[in-house]
Amino acid sequence: MTHTVENLSGLDGNFSFGSLMARMTDKISRRRVYNKTHAELSQLSTRELDDLGISRSMISRLSYEAAYGK
Repeated sequence: MTHTVENLSGLDGNFSFGSLMARMTDKISRRRVYNKTHAELSQLSTRELDDLGISRSMISRLSYEAAYGK
């Protein structure tokens, strides 16, 4: 019985547990930044957001940019 691994690592076709764990750790870290940023901005009052030049509709986008870049 022969097992093959499809391209799980992205571009080079090499699969390693270490690279998988590194990508998962990076994704978890970025999601934590997104969640923390979103929670902190959501807790601000409308007046505080206005003082910062942020509207409530911008919170998700700003949280995404904080975690993943533009």
